[in-house]
Amino acid sequence: MAENLIIRHSIESLGHGDVSLFLTHILCLDGTATINFNDKEFAIERGGCCIIRATQLIEGWKASEDFRCMIVYADPQFIEKATPRSNYGIRGSLSLFNTPVFHLNEEEFERCKADYEHIEKCLANPGHRFFEEVKLNAMQALILDFFDFHARQNDQEDDIQTPTAQLMWRFIGMLERGDYRQNREVSYYASELCVAPKYLSEISKQVSGQSANYWINRFTILDISRLLRDKQLGFVEIADLFNFPSASYFTRYVQRYLGESPSEYRG
Repeated sequence: MAENLIIRHSIESLGHGDVSLFLTHILCLDGTATINFNDKEFAIERGGCCIIRATQLIEGWKASEDFRCMIVYADPQFIEKATPRSNYGIRGSLSLFNTPVFHLNEEEFERCKADYEHIEKCLANPGHRFFEEVKLNAMQALILDFFDFHARQNDQEDDIQTPTAQLMWRFIGMLERGDYRQNREVSYYASELCVAPKYLSEISKQVSGQSANYWINRFTILDISRLLRDKQLGFVEIADLFNFPSASYFTRYVQRYLGESPSEYRG
């Protein structure tokens, strides 16, 4: 069975290899690091947490020589099972797209560190007869603490209605799994979610402050920009990966959202 919960102690694994599509939960123990995420740079230092739902939006990172951390990587389906059915979850998750880093006070830091260590201890005992259940409970404890930390710092109430939360959660989930590579029309996502395109856009604006179209294009262009930096990939190959009807259409899309043609961006 493939691993669905992994703990590591090095930031070098961030966004790569077997954890490239996993949700990322970083706890800084010492030192400092900066992460470029969703076209913004964020700093993390001791007592800082960084939670990234979409590793596609990571554009780079750098860390000091004394940087130490613990990272919990979790498969999205595992997180779906572990996340309590609190409406706060969707509001908190979406706010992390804008600000994925938040600082913990000393008590919160020690509590969070204990959660990470408990997960690591659970993973070290795969012979437990209820191993999957133990992992699930350990991850759920960490998630509930994250909810508490984040809600306190943002003074947010659990005031979003359940149907709205579930709809937005499912929409973002479709983007996280990469549907934008083949479909960039709001109508596609609305049809899959059995709602009208206008309604989906209104809900997205209400919950995240951004339209549904914004999130579709945000995921798309950051994924494209990452691939454009790989000089082994040709422009036609990238255009095909994203189901663009022609190379010229792809060029116009890149020009519109990156302000440069593919060749200019690649340099």
